[in-house]
Amino acid sequence: MFRSASAGILLALACLSAQAQYPSQTVRIIVGFPPGGTTDVIGRLIAQELTGSLGRAVVVENRPGASGTIGSGITAKSSPDGHTLLVVSSTHGTAPALYANLPYEDKDLVPAALIATTPYVLVVHPSMAATNMAQLLAYLKQNPGKVEYASSSPGTAQHLAGELVQRMAGVSIVHVPYKGTGALMPDLLSGRVPMMFENIAIMTPHIRKGSLRPIAISSAKRTPLLPDVPTVAETGLAGFEVLGWFALLAPSKTPAEIIRRLNGDVNAAIARPAIVARFAELGAEPLVGSPEQAAAFIKGEQDKWGKVIKDAGIQQQ
Repeated sequence: MFRSASAGILLALACLSAQAQYPSQTVRIIVGFPPGGTTDVIGRLIAQELTGSLGRAVVVENRPGASGTIGSGITAKSSPDGHTLLVVSSTHGTAPALYANLPYEDKDLVPAALIATTPYVLVVHPSMAATNMAQLLAYLKQNPGKVEYASSSPGTAQHLAGELVQRMAGVSIVHVPYKGTGALMPDLLSGRVPMMFENIAIMTPHIRKGSLRPIAISSAKRTPLLPDVPTVAETGLAGFEVLGWFALLAPSKTPAEIIRRLNGDVNAAIARPAIVARFAELGAEPLVGSPEQAAAFIKGEQDKWGKVIKDAGIQQQ
């Protein structure tokens, strides 16, 4: 019995020593999307900030595929020592309802910190007569099942925002999924598919050129990037809110001390004026919170969108 207790004490001391030395090697942040996208940009900003605060190189490793779930699976199977982390986007909130066979389970990953949220903007092609949400909804009600809206793939926030509009406004619109935003832009800009919700930073240049018309913002409050554009909730669909979001996760069983350190470092980083300014360029706002708040936020998103996906009859892939 004493020998077993001694072994336990030695193991605990070894764990404490390892945590005290953290990080002892290069830290990698897995991003489950290709380079250049918003999630990748956010991941690289966080990597740069953590390199300074941790005193070790923090590098981004892109492992794209299956709406980010491939990267999540890789992270879930990594050693829980804080040297492999994961930046997820809001697709992490829809994946459990969309994919029948994920390469990980929720219990395999633990949230370390929230990072940021970003709203979407509902845009229409100028060939549509509607200039505001009331006019758009009236047109959609007069033309049920005749108007299409685009998304970068099924189950994305772009897609689900359209599903929410249908249910909350009692309209019928047709979802047209593409393989990425790059693939859909020619059809959106030509009016072939006349409307969609999309990341505000991506849409703002086209709005300023007059190539697309902004109708409403998907967040609960207006955005500084388009301060004159009302929210969907303001225009009559009370309670409507769809946000893109980003969070830092780690493999489960990562020591609580490491999770707390990462949480503090990320919260400090996203409060820095330079990061706040860079986020603003992306249409993003810092989202400070504890690991427990991050876990509650993600669970809330999974529950919310799981119901929307089920009610919409979206089939698991």
